[in-house]
Amino acid sequence: MGRRARERRRPQRQERGGGGGSGEQAGWSGGYPEIVKENALFERYYREQAVVPAAEWDAFMAALREPLPATLRITGYKSHAREIRHCLKERFFAELRGLRVDGQEVEMPQPLSWYPEELAWHTNLSRKILRKSPQLEKFHQFLVSETECGNISRQEAVSMIPPLLLNVNPHHKILDMCAAPGSKTAQLIEMLHADMNDPFPKGFVIANDVDNKRCYLLVHQAKRLNSPCIMVVNHDASSIPNLQIDVDGKKEVLFYDRILCDVPCSGDGTMRKNIDVWKKWTTQNSLQLHGLQLRIATRGVEQLAEGGRMVYSTCSLNPIENEAVIAALLEKSQGALELADVSSELPGLKRMPGITKWKVMLKDGQWFEEWKDVPLNRQTQIRPTMFPVKDEEKLKAMNLERCLRILPHHQNTGGFFVAVLIKKSPMPWNKRQPKVHQKLPQRTEDAEVTTTNADDGSEDTAEEPTLVENEESKKMQESQNSDTEQSKKGGVCGPPPSKKMKMFGFKEDPFVFLPEDDPLFEPIQKFYALDPSFPKMNLLTRTQEGKKRQLYMVSKELRNVLLNNSEKMKVINTGIKVWSRNSDGEQFGCAFRLAQEGIYTLYPFIHARIINVCIEDVKILLTQENPFLSKFSSETQKKVKDMAMGSIVLKYDPDPEKPDELQCPIVLCGWQGKTSLRAFVPKNERLHYLRMMGVEVFKAKRKEEESEGKTEEEGQYGAAQTEEGMDVEDKEHDLVTKMEAEIGEESSHSPVESSAMEVENKIEDLGQFSKNSNNHVSQESKDSDTNDVKD
Repeated sequence: MGRRARERRRPQRQERGGGGGSGEQAGWSGGYPEIVKENALFERYYREQAVVPAAEWDAFMAALREPLPATLRITGYKSHAREIRHCLKERFFAELRGLRVDGQEVEMPQPLSWYPEELAWHTNLSRKILRKSPQLEKFHQFLVSETECGNISRQEAVSMIPPLLLNVNPHHKILDMCAAPGSKTAQLIEMLHADMNDPFPKGFVIANDVDNKRCYLLVHQAKRLNSPCIMVVNHDASSIPNLQIDVDGKKEVLFYDRILCDVPCSGDGTMRKNIDVWKKWTTQNSLQLHGLQLRIATRGVEQLAEGGRMVYSTCSLNPIENEAVIAALLEKSQGALELADVSSELPGLKRMPGITKWKVMLKDGQWFEEWKDVPLNRQTQIRPTMFPVKDEEKLKAMNLERCLRILPHHQNTGGFFVAVLIKKSPMPWNKRQPKVHQKLPQRTEDAEVTTTNADDGSEDTAEEPTLVENEESKKMQESQNSDTEQSKKGGVCGPPPSKKMKMFGFKEDPFVFLPEDDPLFEPIQKFYALDPSFPKMNLLTRTQEGKKRQLYMVSKELRNVLLNNSEKMKVINTGIKVWSRNSDGEQFGCAFRLAQEGIYTLYPFIHARIINVCIEDVKILLTQENPFLSKFSSETQKKVKDMAMGSIVLKYDPDPEKPDELQCPIVLCGWQGKTSLRAFVPKNERLHYLRMMGVEVFKAKRKEEESEGKTEEEGQYGAAQTEEGMDVEDKEHDLVTKMEAEIGEESSHSPVESSAMEVENKIEDLGQFSKNSNNHVSQESKDSDTNDVKD
């Protein structure tokens, strides 16, 4: 879409969101007053399916017509999560008590009763109210800044459930099949890093999405958590290739301990926030998506390790997309899968059991109870797997009641469906593994991909489970040609491609691991006195020729994945930046300075150039751009007196005898000059630490300081010494931040044209920006974000 066309569309969208209705109504509902929240077919369909108890029907419909409360989640693995929670409860939430906005009293935020440690909260404040109300300006600034730092995630409540039910441990290998833009992925990363004393947990997350542009949005969301254990890949989830890893010199198939299968869906559980669903809803959406959902789920369980756990979830209430998919999967697994009983997990979460009886409806309202009743001319729209199993004994053995359906009126949430599957044995079509010569994919300019799968890990054999399925699944695939349009609207995951598919999007730079004898590393090791246990083999760059500008680091396990699968997967991004080249650094003994992004991973291995500072020193470092040494405490001045100029680590350790001070450690990257000491910390991270120390930085003052800081910065050291600098990644980050403000926290991944098109247009803007930037193939130029477009 051209620029002029996009500009013509934007005023229309703004008019739609803000016109009509009283100011009070428009403010609290977030707009859309002209959309009537009625749909006779929707009511007829769900009354008949009996997913809602008859006595609760009026309460259910009333809840759907109410705006969805805003929810936020505090990042739980960081040591200062408790400090953020304390700051929210004691400072910001306390100020909301008795506050009235647009004539309505603001309800006090409440913790989600089922989320651990009070790390998730909900409030009736809409995004529009937060942005426009002067009384809430500080609170809004806090939320925006902390979200950009990765300390808070604005995420719908029901969206938090699937990762919790995965029961992730730090050693688990995890696949997130339809991950973008990454709210659930972020939860999974947090769980990997539950032990903050271990910078390299043995587990990892491979986050996949079919949409190339949305993969870059996913990268930025994941990057906020600064983990060396995350990899973002770009594949169709229904045909994602088997990967291999090296185990004691032998190649073996990579099976995942945990898989999150949050599939694209019709999204009728999101009617409270995606109001277009009221007028767009039809049964056709679920009929078109059922086959795609089943194929993605099937591919997921194929790659699940025995004893592993897969969570299947949708933001739909429709049994065609939920129980029907699970029942079909269980039936063709022939006992290899079972539904886990999670009734005792997440105490406090109100849930409805899965249903065992349902019917299929066409968009014209015609019902069918059995496959044999479907006329021939309708058998391309309706498939046998959409109907419940008729054999009562089989149906009982499936335990479909172990599925979870979250209804909006029970705990003031959106609607959601979750099923937890345990793999007991290999899938039946994988038990006899045919020996097939493995065809290595050919490298082409467009990174052509072939989905070659391996069986027992030997290099000359491969299993192709998706090709050994029954004829029914092939017919189903043919009948799902319309999946393409629906999944585009959903913006999450498309239908399976042909076996050879050209991957569109940016041409990726290779991942080049630093050779063991690379002369570049020795001065770094000497300058920072790195511990002998430092895993230097895990260092990589994104360039094969010329000077290495950035050094990144991945965990040993992800290095294994990268080295053994470069030809069969398209990796968008992995690793965290740990060192950046400093143009003048060589004269100070080392050409590379520390990067704040990776400092918490590096710090345990550094034994030199560490300066312990007091809390007053930290305040000076974070509020002044280039303070003179004379401004710091006498202890700090003594420590730096005999230290050579260059990059340093600034460490604050809390004093337990001073409970009024900040009680979590801080590690900052800094630079020692001849007469000054400064911190290289991104703006939002600076604001975060200052808030945690009780220093409130006002908006107007911040603008002044940023302007002064920029002028001073341009005259000193050069762009190479600035953490956030003037790199392409920062310009892209600014664009994405703007997108966040416009799009809001999360849109549905439902096929609703207007909502999805707004997201697509903004993503297109981002894609065009990246194409025009010279550095678009480098890792650091792709870190961009939007808000969650799935639940």
